[in-house]
Amino acid sequence: MNQCNPYPSISHFALIFLLHLPLSFSKSPPTNSSVSALLVFGDSTVDPGNNNFVPTIFRSNFPPYGRDFPFHIPTGRFSNGRLSTDFIASYFGVKDYVPPYLDPSLTVDDLITGVSFASAGSGFDPLTPKVGNVVAIDTQVEYFREYKERLEGVMGKQRTKRHIKNTVFFISAGTNDFVITYFNLPLRRKTFTLSAYQHFIIQQISQFFQALWAEGARRFVMPGLAPLGCLPVVITLYSSNAFLHRGCIDRYSAAARDFNALLQAELLSLQTHLSKKSPTFIGYINTYDFVVDIIQNVGKSGFEIVDVGCCGSGLLEMSLFCNYKSPVCLDASRYLFFDAIHPTEKAYYNLFRAGIPVFDYITRDLL
Repeated sequence: MNQCNPYPSISHFALIFLLHLPLSFSKSPPTNSSVSALLVFGDSTVDPGNNNFVPTIFRSNFPPYGRDFPFHIPTGRFSNGRLSTDFIASYFGVKDYVPPYLDPSLTVDDLITGVSFASAGSGFDPLTPKVGNVVAIDTQVEYFREYKERLEGVMGKQRTKRHIKNTVFFISAGTNDFVITYFNLPLRRKTFTLSAYQHFIIQQISQFFQALWAEGARRFVMPGLAPLGCLPVVITLYSSNAFLHRGCIDRYSAAARDFNALLQAELLSLQTHLSKKSPTFIGYINTYDFVVDIIQNVGKSGFEIVDVGCCGSGLLEMSLFCNYKSPVCLDASRYLFFDAIHPTEKAYYNLFRAGIPVFDYITRDLL
């Protein structure tokens, strides 16, 4: 197998759009339901600052990140402001901002209404988080078990069980497994073909879902992989002429398309299997087509610049390379990307809005 690797080490952003809906849904939460909390697992686009408390270079707790967050605070979110999960939590009425679980200042109320266990640079392959020394997915599950025990100490076991049943679990990870681990590290390519590796990650995802389900989780949302060939950093590094032609590079997105087909089938299978034991709702979100549609129809969603980021030159800067010395665009709302990988707050908000039907679907009939 050719060991030459053209793929950059970049983090996954989870953008939101539902591929298939069983019916049409309203634009507001069902009136007969009550979401108790939002719990988040994954990587950089859903990490609100857990990496601030981890010895890793995968951080964003410095300007210009957070410049449009309330009080202009760089919280550790990889954006100029809020993430989609912040908007989702607000939509459910549980809180306005999802805090990082590793923040030692969290109150009981903070915990009860939901936290994020996500860590930028993480993934489902156990090797992926080791690259950046970040919080592994398995460790995030262990943190959830610890979280659950803390709730039981306050609410009791029965109330906690009901609380977890009515909690929405949002999972966003997988891209780092491909762009960091498979395409950049010879170890995995020596062991797996690309197809075999895709199935390996699907197996890891299945085990992850079942581990959460065994702890009482019943309502899940998971986006598919985004079109990696449309990220500004990928265009810059691997286009034949990135300065004159900044179109998406299809070969970098092909693995995501194939993986998404496997993922959608696996999530449907999981919902069918698990629902035989207890009603379970799993919402799959088609990030791929939604992002492609925005990029191919510039202006349709209110974005004018979709091929470079707002920070620095917009071609390569991210994390430590997007810092307080970097020039920044005047109006981030014109941009799809804030740095060369991650969306702007406006993009996160628009993508949240597009995903409202799935949130309504998975929260119906809450008890």
